[in-house]
Amino acid sequence: MYYVPHMCQCPYYVTVPMHNYGSPSGYYTVPNRIEDANGFNSYPTANGNESILLTDYGPKPFVVNINEATKQNNTYRTALWTGTHLQITLMSLNVGEDIGLEMHPNVDQFLRIEQGQGITQMGMNKDNLNFTRNVFDDSAIMIPAGTWHNLTNTGNIPLKVYSIYAPPNHPFGTVHPTKSDAMATEQSHSHSNGNTVISGKTPDEWVRYSEFLVNEGLEDVNRGINATHILQEFILMGILVGKGYSPERAYETVEEWERTGESKLLQQSKNM
Repeated sequence: MYYVPHMCQCPYYVTVPMHNYGSPSGYYTVPNRIEDANGFNSYPTANGNESILLTDYGPKPFVVNINEATKQNNTYRTALWTGTHLQITLMSLNVGEDIGLEMHPNVDQFLRIEQGQGITQMGMNKDNLNFTRNVFDDSAIMIPAGTWHNLTNTGNIPLKVYSIYAPPNHPFGTVHPTKSDAMATEQSHSHSNGNTVISGKTPDEWVRYSEFLVNEGLEDVNRGINATHILQEFILMGILVGKGYSPERAYETVEEWERTGESKLLQQSKNM
């Protein structure tokens, strides 16, 4: 388990295959979405005492003052627009609160701060977040898929953020009033429908995800490479996949360790 000062333990979320969830159990949805005569989504303006109706307007065409919507939001997470290929959520972190250390193997993420200040940390290994930056109002944070990351509010007012996931990372209509609600709901959703879900994938989804490595392993068998070497290589690749590497990148990395001699033990076992 990984701990950083002022950070909280949090589940490691990864991409969940998106379906038409409707209003899944444990996810709150704000009613009364507004549609014009053409069925396109709109919202009350932020002028005077009027406010933006914060609900999920996807996947229809939609325009919003994202700065106003983000500052108006007081929930830990509210989905504002969920489409087929990307999703926008609004987040509000209390003083000293963090998003929680997480990694999305197949999701690129964009964060923009609209109020407050904080610190963002990233790294390819959850135990070595070697990229650290102080962030403020108007800061944009780009998080590549497979990167461990966290964002912590270090200021004295709520940190207001909007996030873009590509592809979507949460069910349509998601609203998590607090961080504890998010953690409880994600854990509950991971075990819904009688399916075991490990880091966002069912066992069969992990089997399909690792097909590339299985096929490469079978080719090594056909080439007559000894079993000890094959097991060493592919167990190492599995460990790297668990660290957030794609199967292809894990394969290339281990092969490079052998080819360059960075792993002398792999070279030795190949020549046994």
